[in-house]
Amino acid sequence: MSAATSPTEESSTSLENNLPEFTPMPWKLREIRAAIPDRLFVRDTRRGLAWLSLDLLMAACCWEAALFIDPTFSSRVAVQRLSPLGAEMARWTCWLLYWWFQGLIFTGIWVIGHECGHGAFSPSQWVCNVVGFVTHTVLWTPYFSWKISHHRHHCTHASMERDEVYVPKTRSDLGIPPESEGKIDYDEYFGDTPIYTLFTLIRQQLLAFPAYLLFNVSGQKTYPKWTNHFDPGSVLFTKEQRDVVLISNAGITAMILLVREACLTWGAAAVVKYYGIPWLCVTHCLDGFVYAPEQREWSFSRGAAATVDRDFLGWMGRFFLHDVAHYHVVHHFFPKMPFYHGPEATKYLRAFIGEHYRHSDKPVFKALWESYNECQFVEDTGDVLFYRNKKGRAVLRPAERYRTE
Repeated sequence: MSAATSPTEESSTSLENNLPEFTPMPWKLREIRAAIPDRLFVRDTRRGLAWLSLDLLMAACCWEAALFIDPTFSSRVAVQRLSPLGAEMARWTCWLLYWWFQGLIFTGIWVIGHECGHGAFSPSQWVCNVVGFVTHTVLWTPYFSWKISHHRHHCTHASMERDEVYVPKTRSDLGIPPESEGKIDYDEYFGDTPIYTLFTLIRQQLLAFPAYLLFNVSGQKTYPKWTNHFDPGSVLFTKEQRDVVLISNAGITAMILLVREACLTWGAAAVVKYYGIPWLCVTHCLDGFVYAPEQREWSFSRGAAATVDRDFLGWMGRFFLHDVAHYHVVHHFFPKMPFYHGPEATKYLRAFIGEHYRHSDKPVFKALWESYNECQFVEDTGDVLFYRNKKGRAVLRPAERYRTE
């Protein structure tokens, strides 16, 4: 040990040296594309419309069933047979079931709009834009504005310098000194109680997506302070895209007027029960965490491989959410591939990229809690960066050729 090295520094270095090494994926996108049959890239308008029709039918049936919840369990017969307490418990149980399943159905409809934004719903751009605009607008997403920024996110996914959203905070962003300065009390920076952590996690899951659209929360830090998806002059858009941003804004304005009219007609409480709470489920389900952000050694294929396939809610996630989480990796490689080809395409992708394919079968809420607690920040410098946890530790380290120490 040199005189300039403290025991704390040696311990920290030793821990880092014991981590498994990570080497970025070497293949180019065209090589990976060649490993997947051409038929899996074919987009079928009728098949896409069939899935959308099923989603809309399920949403209508759930809505219709929900209309009977309050009258049924408030009736004299229900109160007599179940007792007042029993009838009330049954009523709220039915509302919870409605919110859960209608929320999943709404999210599936949003996913269809997301498919349209990528051009995966149909080979016709006109069909994609009409379906995408309607399905996203009714779920409070400015279709064209989101389509533009989300396309850029896919093109630059996992790049610290260029990605549009989920850009990690760095050590300096949080004011944490470098490890070289000696012992760091990470509890001073991350010592929140579990209750407070749960509160912030719930807040994130319910409000993060609207906050990103409105205020660029978790977006690229180099953008101006008031960056948002509703300003046609925003840095997010070019001058040529101004008109479609205004069309998106017009759609959201129409939704505001429709919801206002619905509140005046049926009451705000009814609108919240039948529509508002299921919509909150949509904001909860949209995206996952970035696994391994990369900086100067970034490429499109490496960025695509930095996401994870998750067994999100089992069969419910597969059926209602159109495999958006189960086969998310192949989607990042090939956004124009229809979701219904995801399962088969993933088999070819996994066989080709091997250990660079990532899958997690952890229960989704456990994975969410662990990710929220483990993915805190990344270093300020380096060619390949990994999230560090509340103790300042990572789970992987770059291979020697990518280390800058």
